[in-house]
Amino acid sequence: MHRAVVLGTGSCLPRRVLTNDDLEQMVDTSDEWITARTGIRTRRIAGDGEQNYQLASRAAEKALEAAGVSAEEIDLLVVATLTPHMMMPSCACFVQAEIGAKNAFAFDLNAACSGFLYGLDMAGKYIAATPEMKILLIGSETLSARMNWEDRNTCILFGDGAGACVLTGAKQRGIVDCCLYSDGSLWKLLYMDSPASRNPDLLIEERNGCFLQMTGRDVFKHAVRAMENAVVDLLNRQQISINDISLIIPHQANIRILSKLTERLGADQEKVFINVDKYGNTSAASIPIALDEANRQKRLKQGDLVLFCSFGGGFTWGSMLMQW
Repeated sequence: MHRAVVLGTGSCLPRRVLTNDDLEQMVDTSDEWITARTGIRTRRIAGDGEQNYQLASRAAEKALEAAGVSAEEIDLLVVATLTPHMMMPSCACFVQAEIGAKNAFAFDLNAACSGFLYGLDMAGKYIAATPEMKILLIGSETLSARMNWEDRNTCILFGDGAGACVLTGAKQRGIVDCCLYSDGSLWKLLYMDSPASRNPDLLIEERNGCFLQMTGRDVFKHAVRAMENAVVDLLNRQQISINDISLIIPHQANIRILSKLTERLGADQEKVFINVDKYGNTSAASIPIALDEANRQKRLKQGDLVLFCSFGGGFTWGSMLMQW
């Protein structure tokens, strides 16, 4: 049976750097407070010429170059995002036009911060059925466009960016296994309203804006427990231990979640890839940005077991094991 293997990775971060000192001028907070509670020191904020699809396209082009694959060779193009450029067409269709992937079919996937992980699992199933397929999977977000910049509990956490990878079929390595979950009953703890309805009968009066809203303490508790359980389930299913993993690439939510998860898994901190201090939480883009950085830093070698795990609004969460 063929597995989905990564041929190349790429990422793109906006030019503007928003520091904790900058945020002190915007909301009632401080560098010390933000760093101690989140581990975040800077995040990137999109500017002119850096719409979601433009960041996604630049990350895609880098991944294609690294893979030695042309845009015309791509059969399927998927963008995982909760902040698309427009409601319709999809961000993926904009990327398709931007990079010239004229032979692909394209669509978006929204599983919040778990979107890239869901996309990897889906790509694996496509490739199992058609091993010669070449799939371009992108996680891209412009969360700055959907922030309440007066809410210090959320605006300090999130940033913009995009990461991408090209996948195809291989027999000896690639995606080994995946555990995905969701719980829609908890949506009110982390959500983003849609724009106001143009149909008065469908208008929900209590909605107060199309921006991200979160009950941080409850999300923290659910995130740590859910990702821990997803990882343990996966390790048990594969009959391996956390010590068999070469590198762990978790969703970059905040440092307290990552530290608590590392502790509860009994993982070696040196094996956990962390870049949340530089970019903040970039939702569906966080894992592919981290994957690209790890790849370009030579943290991955062929045959390594790589573990991904994520948690996001919905709630959605999961874990994945890949042999590099």
